[in-house]
Amino acid sequence: MLLLQLLINGLQVGALYALIAVGFSLIFGSTKVFHFAHGSTFTIAAYVFYYLYSVAQLHWVLAILAATLAAVLFGVLLDRFVYAPIQAHEGSFFTVFVASFGIGIVVQNLIGIIFGRSFVSVATPLSRSIEVASGLFVSPLSGIAIVVAALFFWGLQVFLMRTHVGMGLRALSENTELIRAYGLSPRRLSTIVFALGSLLVVPAAILSAASAGLNPAIGHHVMLISLAATIVGGVGSLRGAACAGLLLGMAENLALLYFEPQWSEAVTFIVLFLFILFRPSGFFGRAVTS
Repeated sequence: MLLLQLLINGLQVGALYALIAVGFSLIFGSTKVFHFAHGSTFTIAAYVFYYLYSVAQLHWVLAILAATLAAVLFGVLLDRFVYAPIQAHEGSFFTVFVASFGIGIVVQNLIGIIFGRSFVSVATPLSRSIEVASGLFVSPLSGIAIVVAALFFWGLQVFLMRTHVGMGLRALSENTELIRAYGLSPRRLSTIVFALGSLLVVPAAILSAASAGLNPAIGHHVMLISLAATIVGGVGSLRGAACAGLLLGMAENLALLYFEPQWSEAVTFIVLFLFILFRPSGFFGRAVTS
């Protein structure tokens, strides 16, 4: 029964990890920007929802809309006013990474100053687990997380495969001249990519706040998952990032059969290390031959 409980919990966590990882992979694969502040986007969305719903007592729909707006604005403004100027002055990949890393640290400290550095959580009726069998408890949030993740992935796939803008996003990292030939602006596409990537973390942030709780440093864990899932799934593969996020969530929970909870993060490193050793191209990445 414990194994089944951990499997159910792993599916919920894995679905949220998949959303986070796909958002990061979409941004990195399309723009080649190592968006370390992706974790900050998650943190901002989660804390905006927490404050408006739990503290200000706003309706949950308004709180979700505000969290979505905050996350998307943060991602888009960061791209427009930080990454774009650096790239315009021929800044290196490392320069962009350092800028993103610095912003992540600033956001973490600002949230710590505003909300405190202690653990907070969002209490909702859906957070309460229901005993469905002897010793087996399931929260409605588990089903919601899986359904929401599936709907977001389906919507993203339709957008990328069946719209001109989506096809432009897929070509963004390959041939900017071809994009211009079709009358599309690479700068505008980059803005859309950051908006979409930021949007994908919002349901994960809100559901995490309602199920596992928050602290200002949670963005670092989000970035660890994003990076690990991108490598494990195969750089540039959204399908791979989703599968890897699910795998990491399952692995973290199943590891509780043998290890203490504080070791769960180490499991992510172990999975990442094994893939680097035995399958460096990831699930769906293409092997590079010399």
